[in-house]
Amino acid sequence: MSDTAHLVAGHSTGEAVTRAARIGGPDVVLTDEQVTDFVAEQLAAVDLDGKSVCVVVPDGTRSCPLPLLLSAVHGALSGRVSRLTGLIALGTHAAMGERELGAHLGCPEGGLEERYPGLTVLNHAWWEPSTFASLGTISADRVGELSGGLLHHGAEVRLNRAVVEHDVVLVVGPVFPHEVVGFSGGNKYFFPGVAGADIIDLSHWLGALISSAEIIGTRGITPVRALIDEAAALIPSRRLALCVVAQSGSGALHAASFGTPEEAWAAAADVSAETHVRYLDAPVKRVLSIMPEKYEDIWTAAKGFYKLEPVVADGGEVILYAPHVREISAMHPEIAEIGYHCRDYFTKQWDRFKGLHWGVLAHSTHLRGAGTWDEQHGERLRVTVTLATGIPEEVVRGANLNHLAPSEVDIEAFTADPDTLVVPRAGEVLFRLR
Repeated sequence: MSDTAHLVAGHSTGEAVTRAARIGGPDVVLTDEQVTDFVAEQLAAVDLDGKSVCVVVPDGTRSCPLPLLLSAVHGALSGRVSRLTGLIALGTHAAMGERELGAHLGCPEGGLEERYPGLTVLNHAWWEPSTFASLGTISADRVGELSGGLLHHGAEVRLNRAVVEHDVVLVVGPVFPHEVVGFSGGNKYFFPGVAGADIIDLSHWLGALISSAEIIGTRGITPVRALIDEAAALIPSRRLALCVVAQSGSGALHAASFGTPEEAWAAAADVSAETHVRYLDAPVKRVLSIMPEKYEDIWTAAKGFYKLEPVVADGGEVILYAPHVREISAMHPEIAEIGYHCRDYFTKQWDRFKGLHWGVLAHSTHLRGAGTWDEQHGERLRVTVTLATGIPEEVVRGANLNHLAPSEVDIEAFTADPDTLVVPRAGEVLFRLR
């Protein structure tokens, strides 16, 4: 192990305290050489010779220096393993084409074989039933235990068969504050990253019941993390993870950790909590979230709301400024029909909505934020959500959101306004009140 690597305690769901190797920390920026050496040292110490290995990596909606990481992994495993597969954890996002994959993995279109000889790269084809293998079920009673009584509903655990058809599965990806699970990463790359709809819907609806504002950035094992870990325990392959903490807005890394997904995630989440959370002394009346182009629709660009909702005053507003966004969701058009509503709008009219995809309902509540609903007063929402995008006004208002023409957004004027917080490259850093 290199001089800069050390052991840190993990937060395992089991009784024993586990440990992961980690390099870097909150106030560190790692060099490419440090990262490559760390990956090589960690993988050299694992019995992988002659084994088949599936490497699960994020899609383009997650920031991290993936070409650096995948090159390090490829260099450490090429010639040692019998088969090497890269699996893009789309969740339910759109598939990445050859040009997008090339840019994502650091090579020209069609140049994957030259950059990573022997590596087969697959999109997680979540729309194809043949993609999945069934690992078993989690009972309603067990879900009740894991959720603290919030939800009593069983689910079949289906996972991309590429994971279970390899001897070893290695998760490679970043950790950030997350609106469903607390902090992303680790076993979340399996569920929902390469999972079937049942467990995705269940986990996301559990997060919605707790609420995004309550769970986002919560350290340790949240009920949703406990559910995901329970599902991951059914995977027959050996599970490992390389979890990293990226410097938001750049390709640099603060830290990398290696171990089981539970261990490596816990070590990285501790660093993410110190680097990806900003604190304000008082709430703000308005936020202008400027969304990067990697968020191609509102389904993904909604992170500009999740990460800012906690610092907006009652009656305030979040403006998602994304002129490049042309649709609410390419993969989930039903969200435009349901619209965006608070949690109580659904739970208090459950017979009306329970037959829909719970993951879609969860996304709806996450973007609409806190509020109440009753038959007498209807829906009352804590903050206003405004889209300044390329989506037609009638579509935006039909989805129960406010509309603002992008041409009317004067970033300099908003920046000069003492009541407005302007956030460039929104979507990754969480803002909280002290």
